[in-house]
Amino acid sequence: MHDKALVATRKGLFELDRSAAGWQIGQASFVGEPVSMILSDPRDGMQYAALNLGHFGTKLHRRAASDDNNANGWSEIAAPAFPPQPDSAADDVAWKVTLIWSLAAGGRDQPGVLWAGTIPGALFRSRDHGDSWELVSSLWDMPERREWQGGGYDHAGIHSICVDPRDGNRVLVAVSTGGAWLTRDGGETWTISAAGMHAEYMPPELADNQNVQDAHQVVQCAASPDVLWCQHHNGIWRSGNGGALWERVRTPAPLPDFGFAVAVHPNDPDTAWFVPAIADQKRVPLDAAMSVSRTRDGGKSFETLRVGLPQRHCYDLVYRHGLAVAGDGITLLMGSTTGGLWVTPDGGDTWRELALTLPPVYAVRFVSP
Repeated sequence: MHDKALVATRKGLFELDRSAAGWQIGQASFVGEPVSMILSDPRDGMQYAALNLGHFGTKLHRRAASDDNNANGWSEIAAPAFPPQPDSAADDVAWKVTLIWSLAAGGRDQPGVLWAGTIPGALFRSRDHGDSWELVSSLWDMPERREWQGGGYDHAGIHSICVDPRDGNRVLVAVSTGGAWLTRDGGETWTISAAGMHAEYMPPELADNQNVQDAHQVVQCAASPDVLWCQHHNGIWRSGNGGALWERVRTPAPLPDFGFAVAVHPNDPDTAWFVPAIADQKRVPLDAAMSVSRTRDGGKSFETLRVGLPQRHCYDLVYRHGLAVAGDGITLLMGSTTGGLWVTPDGGDTWRELALTLPPVYAVRFVSP
């Protein structure tokens, strides 16, 4: 059972603990500092927190599982960084990490391996628990990478990293905006994997171009890794063959299919949750009433879940990493841009409000048991 969770916000990292009385907000770390991403490594329990300190750059901190009740147990480690930018790349984006947007543990057969996705759109790998990092140059040097565009940020970024639990060398990453890319050999070579996605925001002749797809978030079912779900800029897609082909999932009107967050049940590939907003131009809930969409049949039908969520004057948005499902498949945590935090013990049927006054929430994660 997952009895702890981490909440990364614009003004610190907050920890949640579950007792017989339910979930409670506990201690805080890095108070006042933006925490952009967090990771609880299921292999050894190590925890990682990425900070975005603006003028002072990006930072990365690590804490052992034995210190997870100690707000002072964090130690700064190396952060992903580019090599010097060569003169031949003078017309490229600046080779400087401005945000650590995603963190993922390597395969169970790869102790110490970590992956980090950044803005600008680069992938970094550590082989020593974050003590050092290397740029995955095979992805960064691709000519197609120069065509990537920023979504909500000035430059493209890698926000989703899906490591196949059967084979740690098989990794799929998603880019806003640059589609999805797959390696089968630990990053030596890459293949674009966004076939079937459709970008309605592009001219018709470019709408099916895989390299322009804005996959807001991609998640992988742990028990059925060939099944991937994608919350796209203009819809929801599902792949049943590891990303080789994506099929659009249609939500019934008036249910919006725009949003950022998606979570998939760890054992049931047909069950997934989404947090809809009206559209790109209006990033607020439909009718100012917050809801979560759930499918339990692979996208053939959807339920709208509202019990316990604010239904009047609600303008909360949930970022890409603001929704997480625990290993039991029924406990979910959700945090919003307006500082709301909710938990459900029953797959989303009912929600309990934990807070409405936190700083804007960037990411929520359950701590590996």
